[in-house]
Amino acid sequence: MELEEKVKRLPAAAGVYLFKDALGRVIYVGKAKSLRHRVRSYFAEGKWLDAKTGSLMREAADLESIVVDTEAEAMALEYNLIKHYQPRFNVLLRDDKTYPYIKFTAAENYPRIYVTRRLKKDGSLYFGPYFPARLAYRLAHLIHRAFKVPSCQVDLTRRHPRPCLQYYIHRCLGPCVEGLTTDERYAEAARDVRMFLGGKHGPLLASLATRMQRAAEEERYEQAAVYRDLVRTVQEVQEKQKLAAASGDDTDIVGYHYEAPRLAVNLFHVRGGRVVDRREFFWEDREEFDPSDFLGALLKQLYLHAAYIPTCVHVPVDFEDRELLEEILSRGKGKRVEIRIPQRGAKRALLDLVRKNAEHSFTQRFRVLRPGSQAISEALQAALTLEEPPRRIESFDVSHLHGAETVASLVVWEKGRMKKSDYRKFILRTAAPNDDFAALKEAVGRRYRRLQEENKPMPDLILIDGGLGQLHAAADALEELAIINQPLASIAKKEEIIYVHGQESEPVVLERHSPVLHLVQQIRDETHRFALTFHRQRRARRDLHSELEKIPGVGAKSARKLLERFGSLERLRELTAEELARAVPRPLARRVADYFR
Repeated sequence: MELEEKVKRLPAAAGVYLFKDALGRVIYVGKAKSLRHRVRSYFAEGKWLDAKTGSLMREAADLESIVVDTEAEAMALEYNLIKHYQPRFNVLLRDDKTYPYIKFTAAENYPRIYVTRRLKKDGSLYFGPYFPARLAYRLAHLIHRAFKVPSCQVDLTRRHPRPCLQYYIHRCLGPCVEGLTTDERYAEAARDVRMFLGGKHGPLLASLATRMQRAAEEERYEQAAVYRDLVRTVQEVQEKQKLAAASGDDTDIVGYHYEAPRLAVNLFHVRGGRVVDRREFFWEDREEFDPSDFLGALLKQLYLHAAYIPTCVHVPVDFEDRELLEEILSRGKGKRVEIRIPQRGAKRALLDLVRKNAEHSFTQRFRVLRPGSQAISEALQAALTLEEPPRRIESFDVSHLHGAETVASLVVWEKGRMKKSDYRKFILRTAAPNDDFAALKEAVGRRYRRLQEENKPMPDLILIDGGLGQLHAAADALEELAIINQPLASIAKKEEIIYVHGQESEPVVLERHSPVLHLVQQIRDETHRFALTFHRQRRARRDLHSELEKIPGVGAKSARKLLERFGSLERLRELTAEELARAVPRPLARRVADYFR
C-alpha cells in the first residue's frame, strides 16, 4: 500500500506514528492528538519548505501508527519509542553528565549501598539524585562510618577466611567472615540505613533512642555509646536538610547557543535559592533548528519517567505541548509543576546567565579542541561513576605471538599527561601460553602486591585493554590481594565500549567525538604500543640468541655478551673481528666474523 494511501486510512484519534525507510528502520517517531490530521500535514503544500521535513519525507517509505486513549498516553509512548529506536530525525539526548543516586541492595541477604548513576530494575532501592554529585559520596562515607554498611564487591553468599581492610578501619560490620557480626545486628544496621536514606529521621531517632536506653540499662555501655553517636549524626543531617529546604526554590533553568550545525545546551539546577550544579548537552548535526520544537522534545526526554522532577522549569521560548507536559509532570510528582518563560526581572536575568554559559560551553567544546585536563577528568568521573576525578590512571595490556614471549605492560597517566618514568614491563612466567586472562591476572597481581609491600597508594583508576574477560581477570587478582572498592574498567578494542567493574551489564558508550573517549583511547593505545614494543624486543633477542648459538664454540653466555654489547644481528654483521673482540675472546670473535661473511 502506498504511503499516502496509508495516511488516508489513519483514525482521527490520539496516538503515535512511526516513519520508516526502505529498509524498515524507524527514522522518526511523533505523537498526535489526531493521527489523521497530524500526519496529513506532512503532505500539505509548502510543508516541505522545512529542510528537515523535506529530508524526512524523501526517505520515508512506510508508516506505522499506534492508537492510544489520551494525548498524555501518546506523549509517554512517544518517549519510550524514541528511547528504544533512537531515530535519527528525532532529538536524541546526548548527556555529558548524569547525577548520582545511592543504591540500596534490598534484595540481598546482607544489603549494601553503592553510588551509581544508572537505575536498574534489579530489586534495589534508589535514593536521589544528589546535587552536587559529591553529596552522594559524602553520604556514602557517612553510612560506612556511622552504620558500618559497606560498598564492596565481595561475594557475601559464602564465608571468607578473613575480612578486608574496611572491617579493620571500622567501616564495615564484616558479614563476609563468620563470627564477626550476627544476622540480626546486620539486619538492624541495614534497616537504619534504609530509614536514613528515605528521610524517615523521626522514626529512626526514636528507634535509636530506645535501643540506646535499653543498652544502658543492660550495662552494655559501649553499644549505648554507638547508638548515642548515631543519634547525634542523624540529628546533624536532619538540621542541615531543614535549613536547605527553608532557603529557596527548586528550579531547573534551560539555555542554549546555536551556530549551524552545532548546538550547546546548558541546564542549571537551582536548589535552596542557589545554583548547585549544571549539565551540558551537545549536538553536531542540527542543520535546521527550531527552538520551540527542540526544547519541547528535550524536556520530554529529560523529565518524563525521571526519578526526580523539579517544582519549576524556566525555558527561553514557549512550545506546543507545554501545558500537557506540565499536567503529566505534576501528576508524576504529586504536586504542581510549572514550565515558565520569564520575560523580565531576576528570573529573566538568570535565564540570560544560563544562555551565556551555553555560549561558553559551545566555545569550549567546538572552538577549543583540547579542553583542560581537569575538565576531562571530571567528565571521566561522571561517565564511569567514580568517586573523585582521577588524577592517576594505570593501564595494562598483554602481548605475545602464538603464546611465545608473553609480556605485559603498565603505562601511567597522571595529571593530564603520560608519566613515562613510571612505566613498567612484566615478563610473565606462570601464565599458560595463549591464556591472556591468566597473563593479565599475573601482571595485575604482581603490580599491586608490590604496592602493598611498599605501602604506596593505589591509582584512582585501573584501565584494562580488553573486554569483560580481561576485566574479570584483573578483578580476581585484586580480590586475592583483598583490595576492594578499587575503580576498575576495561575498553574493548573494536566496539570502543567501556566496561566498569560492578556495572558490567550496562557498559558505557561515549560519543566518538567525546574528549573522555579520546583520553581513554590514548591511554589504551599507548599501553598497547609499549607492550608490543617490549614483545618485539624480546622476540628479537630470542632470535639473535638462536642464530649466534649455531656458531661452533658460541654458547648462551657468549651470545648474551654479544647481544648486550652490540644489540642486534644487523649490527654484528657489520663488525670486524677486532671490534667483536671487545666483547668475547679473539678466537671466538674471528669465528663470529667468519660466520657472518
